Amino acid sequence: MKRSEINGIIKEAEAFFARHQFFLPKWCHWDIGEWKRHRYDCREIRTANLGWDITDFGSGDFRRRGLLLITLRNGPGSGIGKPYAEKIMIVREAQETPLHFHWRKQEDIINRGGGKLAFELFLSTEDGQCTEEPFTIQKDGITVPVEPGAPLVLDPGESLTLDRSVYHRFYALPGEGAVLCGEVSEVNDDKQDNRFHETLGRFPAIDEDEPPYRLLVNDYETFLEKE
Repeated sequence: MKRSEINGIIKEAEAFFARHQFFLPKWCHWDIGEWKRHRYDCREIRTANLGWDITDFGSGDFRRRGLLLITLRNGPGSGIGKPYAEKIMIVREAQETPLHFHWRKQEDIINRGGGKLAFELFLSTEDGQCTEEPFTIQKDGITVPVEPGAPLVLDPGESLTLDRSVYHRFYALPGEGAVLCGEVSEVNDDKQDNRFHETLGRFPAIDEDEPPYRLLVNDYETFLEKE
């Protein structure tokens, strides 16, 4: 992805969050100079990979297949420190987050506002394939049936509990608007705990055609750690 595209996506996201009155931590608005001034007192932010996260999953087409996330809190997964994580995301209309599951993380995904959020769900086999077996899932604490691959739609305010090893693909329904999407979960590890059904890139290679407007989680080492 080009840095100019990433910068534009973040500026659009800031406006979206403002319209929905979802307020971000102050460090989400820092420029590089401010990050450098706080280099030593924000170690938790960097080591827990808190902050802006934009991916096109290697598609080269963010608006078709991609996701904007901000990890707001997270733990180390070592049994010491926070045992939980929280994210806020923006899911655009018809923008796909491709089929994947997590080996260790159980999570709730919440439609916090905007349009309608659609999920396609499958149980997985031991070798990581999708099954055609019907199952049930918890939707706001209510047990509901799931037909594999059939869209299960969340209106604003609704949520799903996704157990470990349940494949999920999601997107905002066309014509309904982008979705302000929340996640609360066990500790999040995007480097080792994602199992995509197809081979994908989680973090994009970046063409630095202009300076960063905001640092991404995968920018910290490049812009802060090596000085």
